[in-house]
Amino acid sequence: MTWLKDVIGTEKAIIAMCHILPLPGDPYYDKGKGMDYVVEMTRKDLLALQEGGVDAVMFSNEFSLPYLTDVRTETVAAMARIIGELKKEITVPFGVNVLWDAKKSLDLAAATGAGFVREIFTGVYASDFGIWDTNVGETIRHQHRIGAEQVKLLFNIVPEAAKYMADRDIESISKSTVFNNRPDALCVSGLTAGTETDAQLLQRVKAIVPHTVVLANTGMRLENVEQQLAIADGAVVGTTFKVDGKFENHVDPNRVQAFMDKVKAFRAQWQSEAEVR
Repeated sequence: MTWLKDVIGTEKAIIAMCHILPLPGDPYYDKGKGMDYVVEMTRKDLLALQEGGVDAVMFSNEFSLPYLTDVRTETVAAMARIIGELKKEITVPFGVNVLWDAKKSLDLAAATGAGFVREIFTGVYASDFGIWDTNVGETIRHQHRIGAEQVKLLFNIVPEAAKYMADRDIESISKSTVFNNRPDALCVSGLTAGTETDAQLLQRVKAIVPHTVVLANTGMRLENVEQQLAIADGAVVGTTFKVDGKFENHVDPNRVQAFMDKVKAFRAQWQSEAEVR
């Protein structure tokens, strides 16, 4: 049994992304509609995800494009306001992701009571937004300084729109990340949000770190649920829940329900087979 059961309530968990619209300070923030509109649109997506039956949600500033690796204070403050206003309406476990700043993600988690964060904690990358460096030792010490030790850390080891600067295979990255940093989960991604995670890549990661939670981080759809969950311990799902399966749209509760019905059917069969084994 993994920590997913304790924190989220089930194995083979589906963590649904609740994408927040551009915020104050972001280039595409709608100053005319203001923060009240951002809160209401986040509420709309949150309720649609919960209505559809997801296991958990993760709030992220997905539309703060182009992303920063040193996120400004106003972004974290705005996200804290949104989650604070919606807190009484959140009925499932939740996490946060301040793209792409690990310390700020932990700050937001500590302020809001989030149970987990997803971030790029390790590595040095050539990315769409320049050289992307990290300092995991300082980040974990920051986690302990602010009293966020209980927050689960989901390490994204295949960053979207970036490539490791060192020539390392996924097995060595996974093994050393687990040995050196004790992550709660490894997230394996495709190139961008909505791009399918390669099943062979998932298999290679899970094989080398069998006792660590491995999550499919992008591109899970109705058509590949069984294949991906047969390998991964769970998934982070965003784009497929949107109207017409398009990243920029709002959540469609009917798509969520159809997806989760298939997940629950798979989970029941998987649990039954596990009992036999």
